[in-house]
Amino acid sequence: MKQFFRNNGLLILIAAVLLAAVLAVGSLILGGNPVSDVLGVLATPFRSLSSTVAGWVEDQYDRAFRYDALEEAYDELKRQLAELKEKERKYDEAIRENKQYKDLLGLAEEREDFVFEEATITQRSTSSWEWSAILNKGSRHDVEKNDCVVDQYGNLVGIVTEVDYNSCVMSFLTDGEVEIGGRVARVDENAVLEGDFTLMQDGRLKLSYLEDDTGLIAGDQVTTSGLGMVYPAGLLVGTVESLHTEANGQDQYAVIQPAADLDSVRYVYIIKEFDTAG
Repeated sequence: MKQFFRNNGLLILIAAVLLAAVLAVGSLILGGNPVSDVLGVLATPFRSLSSTVAGWVEDQYDRAFRYDALEEAYDELKRQLAELKEKERKYDEAIRENKQYKDLLGLAEEREDFVFEEATITQRSTSSWEWSAILNKGSRHDVEKNDCVVDQYGNLVGIVTEVDYNSCVMSFLTDGEVEIGGRVARVDENAVLEGDFTLMQDGRLKLSYLEDDTGLIAGDQVTTSGLGMVYPAGLLVGTVESLHTEANGQDQYAVIQPAADLDSVRYVYIIKEFDTAG
């Protein structure tokens, strides 16, 4: 309807004006004779109609233009809202990064030899046989296989197992293929941290090859040992949850609960360089 009046409204207005003009001229020409009176009587409703039509057309034009103005204002409000949402997103992101850097500052100050690369988990792969994730950093960021990945608090999250140019694959420390040296400082005992396919479903891993007279108790903290100089020493892995005996009835192992929240962690840090003497 708005388009109709845009295209034809002017013609309707012109026709109404012409009709009124013709009637007016006829009235003037005929003067006051009976015929002119008749024409005057006949012209009255047409004059009223032309006035009504002209007013109606003008009203429709006003409505059309008001609608256009409202539509433009609505579009402008939507644009401003989108800008505000983008600013809010950037603000929240800045707050998150600032908090993470503050949390990481303690580890960075304690281990000045660490060189970090911030990364984001972009995809997870969880099954009965593996627990891994894709990170958005790769070889072009100097990321290499066997680099350790920690959360913002310095807790071990996993190990880089595959590297592409722009991304890498990280196996969570509970993955059945992960094996890394562990240490319990309280009893000064070194052992082996390894993923277990059964424990992986519960988000746990094993500390194996314990000494026969191990003095481990629930709550003991377990860190990386650094033996072999492949991984840095001193990264917090988790705590001893319980002690068990292997199927052979002799060897003991401990079930370890990770310190990192592996289920929800998204932003991580890859340790690209470290001092092997650390």
